[in-house]
Amino acid sequence: MRTDARRHHDPEVSGFASDNYAGAHPEILAALALANGGHQVSYGEDDYTAHLQFVMRSHFGPHAQAFPVFNGTGANVVALQALTDRWGAVICAETAHINVDECGAPERVGGLKLLTVPTEDGKLTPELIDRQAWGWDDEHRAMPQVVSITQNTELGTVYTVDEIRAICDHAHERGMKVHLDGARIANAAASLDAPMRSFTNAAGVDILSFGGTKNGMLFGEAVVVLDPDAAGAMKHLRKLSMQLASKMRFISVQLEALLARDLWLRNARHANAMAQRLADGVRTVDGVEILHPVQANAVFARLPHEVTERLQKRYRFYFWDEAAGDVRWMCSFDTKEEDVDGFITAVKEEMGR
Repeated sequence: MRTDARRHHDPEVSGFASDNYAGAHPEILAALALANGGHQVSYGEDDYTAHLQFVMRSHFGPHAQAFPVFNGTGANVVALQALTDRWGAVICAETAHINVDECGAPERVGGLKLLTVPTEDGKLTPELIDRQAWGWDDEHRAMPQVVSITQNTELGTVYTVDEIRAICDHAHERGMKVHLDGARIANAAASLDAPMRSFTNAAGVDILSFGGTKNGMLFGEAVVVLDPDAAGAMKHLRKLSMQLASKMRFISVQLEALLARDLWLRNARHANAMAQRLADGVRTVDGVEILHPVQANAVFARLPHEVTERLQKRYRFYFWDEAAGDVRWMCSFDTKEEDVDGFITAVKEEMGR
């Protein structure tokens, strides 16, 4: 039996289920090849990880320290552990990825408590934070020590710079730190047309989970420590959480390729533009309701259940709330205009049946 590697999928087929479905950007693959060959010291003592620190500081200020990890859940767990005691709690939106989509890892692996707040648009405010920001001296209650926000949010909305600064000021006044889950931070920066530093270190964020996989990388993310006081235990926490890569150069070189020039921004702008094109194309279709402002690379819509089921036979995407008929359509760095236009046509056809 032959065991030669061969292609097992049609590379012309794309959908709108997740930006994780996309492959790696050609510039990322070229960077991986560049880092290959010869020996480099393992576990982050390599030249690529060292140079990554300079690249990260160009985006997040002179005190930023980057700790590459395997995935987004790992980045969030490690970052939140760095800011909490064993009795600590994290305030987050009810829709936050750390609450809904990480299989309880922050609580079970990180050993912390999540204190959730319902929101209309996925965004926290100082007033919403105060619903859970109390009881610091109550030994019967987990102590609120961190506010975690997501930029952009799980509902595709984007915090403004002033909104994040207000949250950071409010949290710090109450003795809490701020974590930013930046799985799609590039999409947020593209939407705001502002540098990432403007709504991270410059706004008061203490620690950041930087996402690359959803924006063209093959694998890997990074914890970026913006408050030097939070970095002391990071090396140990990363290992303890099973996020220490032996051949770390292959994560670091991808992050460098993404950030050293403008690849991160080009990819994000394109994905955002495709989402806007999709939203504009279906917005006027009778029976289709756009649920949230389309500010990044996600479109949330509501349409008849039977229409969704027919569409899913033609294009891959997911229900967001099946009972309500809500769906999520995601665009990626490699989404083509003809992909979007074909999907819009399919929506119109199925709605017209």
